[in-house]
Amino acid sequence: MKHGDLSDAAWRKSSFSGEGPSCVEIAPVGDGVAARDSKNLTGPTLSFTIEQWRKFLAGLDQ
Repeated sequence: MKHGDLSDAAWRKSSFSGEGPSCVEIAPVGDGVAARDSKNLTGPTLSFTIEQWRKFLAGLDQ
């Protein structure tokens, strides 16, 4: 899944990032979720459908 312009996305720090300097930011976009590295705001992003995002999060709990 690919999203277009994300300049107006409501980015927030992922709760899975903890308190360290390496953070992942996520934003709801359309019918999915985008993710980026908080240290590289203009860098590449990853895009997920809601189902893909749920599966990704479920894998983190294991």
